[in-house]
Amino acid sequence: MENSVYSVNKGINVSIEFKGLKAQYIWYLGGGIVGLLILFAALYIAGVNNYICLGIILIAGTGVVTYVYKLSHKYGEYGLMKKAARKKVPSVIRSSSRKPFQL
Repeated sequence: MENSVYSVNKGINVSIEFKGLKAQYIWYLGGGIVGLLILFAALYIAGVNNYICLGIILIAGTGVVTYVYKLSHKYGEYGLMKKAARKKVPSVIRSSSRKPFQL
C-alpha cells in the first residue's frame, strides 16, 4: 500500500503556536486586527482622507503587532495569565472574629 499523503499531528497537549506567538497571544493579535478594521471603517465613514486612514492604521497595526510579540516573548505561554491572577490575590485578609476559622 502507498503511504498516506496526510501528516499526523503529534503535538498532543501542546499549545497552539503561529509564527512565534503562543496560546492566548494569537487571540490578542486577532482582536487587535479586528479593532483596527473597525477603526478604519469609522475613520472612512467619518470622511477622513484615505491616505490618512491608511497611515493611521499602518502605524497602529505595527504597534499592535510589536506589542503582542513583546508580551509573548516577555511572559511566555502562561506568564501573562499568572501576572493577572497574582494581582487579584489579596495582600491581607482581615477578619473581625475567629468564627470562620473554627470548626
